[in-house]
Amino acid sequence: MKPETGVDRLNTLLESYLKIRRDSEKICEGLSAEDCQLQAMPDVSPPKWHLAHTSWFFERFLLRTGPDPTPPIPPLYDHLFNSYYETAGSFPPRAQRGLLSRPGLDEVIAWRHDVDRRILELSSDEKQGELHNSQILEIGLHHEQQHQELLLTDIKYNFFMQPFQPALGTTRNRKTDAHAPALRWERLPEGVHTIGHVKETFAFDNERPAHRIYINPVALASRPATNGEYLDFIRAGGYRQVELWLSEGWNWVRAHHLQQPLYWHYDDHHGWRQFTLHGWESLAMHEPVCHLSYFEADAFARWCGARLPTEQEWEVFARRRPLTGHFFDFSDLHPAPAHDDASQVYGDVWEWTSSSYAPYPGYQPLAGSLGEYNGKFMVNQYVLRGGSCATPWQHIRPSYRNFFPATARWQFTGVRLAKDLL
Repeated sequence: MKPETGVDRLNTLLESYLKIRRDSEKICEGLSAEDCQLQAMPDVSPPKWHLAHTSWFFERFLLRTGPDPTPPIPPLYDHLFNSYYETAGSFPPRAQRGLLSRPGLDEVIAWRHDVDRRILELSSDEKQGELHNSQILEIGLHHEQQHQELLLTDIKYNFFMQPFQPALGTTRNRKTDAHAPALRWERLPEGVHTIGHVKETFAFDNERPAHRIYINPVALASRPATNGEYLDFIRAGGYRQVELWLSEGWNWVRAHHLQQPLYWHYDDHHGWRQFTLHGWESLAMHEPVCHLSYFEADAFARWCGARLPTEQEWEVFARRRPLTGHFFDFSDLHPAPAHDDASQVYGDVWEWTSSSYAPYPGYQPLAGSLGEYNGKFMVNQYVLRGGSCATPWQHIRPSYRNFFPATARWQFTGVRLAKDLL
């Protein structure tokens, strides 16, 4: 096979660039300019801001370093659409992103297209050799895929809090008679294993370096927990049993008067329902439960007589399975049951682990401003694995480490059980 040249590599990246950039805009096609301005809580961002910030990333870290660097137009964009990069300049408080009524949505879209044009021009000038910043271009593509998932989860929360509670998409084609496969316990091979990214393909710096770990006797559930199983936990008084909860989690549950996952609702007329990107639907008992916080996932696992897996156990488990599942690219943007008795590992719901988000042994962040991408968040967060129904399929891999604080639940987050075999 003919080895890949720098030009071949560049062409592949540019094909991905055009597709990924189009996909981001497609997510927002059914939204009004007013919809794109919503920010219902500080943790979510307006869709317009996501569209602008992902363009800022390419502008700031790639176009600004090219042979003919030009500042954003107008220069104020450099401040408005920086997220958290202290070494790249100033930025507005996150909770105030919804106040940015200017620039308008049309101006942001026009700027996106101008950035696209200049990226293509820069790349065309360098097709006789290897793109000097191909690494940054590739990081930018994966960065935008992360924001595609955030676009979907943030729109869902914004619409849930909006009085009309609109739908992003039409009614989905649910199989109401489907059943989740019976839960099996799958034992991991005890001993020394290697985790972390080991290939030459793309990975974020927090997935490296690969290193060895020891796995004690443990078994993981063959699939995530379902709505029906979590409803049993609720009906058994799980939210009222203090012995199931971590102290901070118990205080959080009581302070917010929580009784069920985010987006669930019960009334005598409809029974149990859940809000989805397609609007309100009856709660399907066979679907993976989602929108759980770490505290809820941990309490549920205790009630089941089990625990959450460590991220090391999860990765050893996942590496033995094919990278298939319900993803953003080919799903109804909602978790679905497995099609057969195979282990349901990737897609559908991000799975909480019991592992605090921390650096691997020998971890080295990227140089420069991009070193702020992952490393500075390695405190007060827990690791999630596997991707969700809102994650682009090409974005996920066994070593991928997502992370959120213990109270986060607006993402598609669920739970896979583990139990010790000692």
